[in-house]
Amino acid sequence: MDGVRAVPLADLSDRELLEAHVAGEAQAFGELFRRHRDRMWAVALRTCRDPELAADAVQDGFIAAFRRADSFRGDAAVTTWLHRIVVNACLDRLRRRRPTSELPEYELGDPHDHHSSTEVRLDVQQALARLPEGQRAALVLVDMHAIPVAEAAEILGVAEGTIKSRCARGRAALAKELGLTPGRRAAHEV
Repeated sequence: MDGVRAVPLADLSDRELLEAHVAGEAQAFGELFRRHRDRMWAVALRTCRDPELAADAVQDGFIAAFRRADSFRGDAAVTTWLHRIVVNACLDRLRRRRPTSELPEYELGDPHDHHSSTEVRLDVQQALARLPEGQRAALVLVDMHAIPVAEAAEILGVAEGTIKSRCARGRAALAKELGLTPGRRAAHEV
């Protein structure tokens, strides 16, 4: 972009920021990063279940987005495109990793939550970790981040029906893992 920018970067849409980045505006991608890093971090942390691995995946994802910004076709929202890149970076990192020992559990909750809420969150986190990768990724996007099924399908590169079935199977598996059946509460809720 030549000359003085007429509109502050903060006032530009995500799509306009990406276009400005491709056109050579040095600060445009930084603004995209500032807007979306927390959400991408949350998705990565829930997908990877390891803060260090999630941090690496977010970094990999944003570097890939920075380098491949000119490949953005505009068929979807910029956030959908970023989600897909970060989730794929997470899945790549998980596939490459060969744990040598049991991974520690990390507290994701608000430290001000009541003990029972923290316990439930840890139970759900552990149950989620036991799900197959595809089901876990679908549930993280759709149920935990409220991403529409169509957008989650685009992010993961699968059909909408696949997302729906992965979510249904994942929810059923989670309920079983947590000891929930219709009309019955988990033991820790009694």
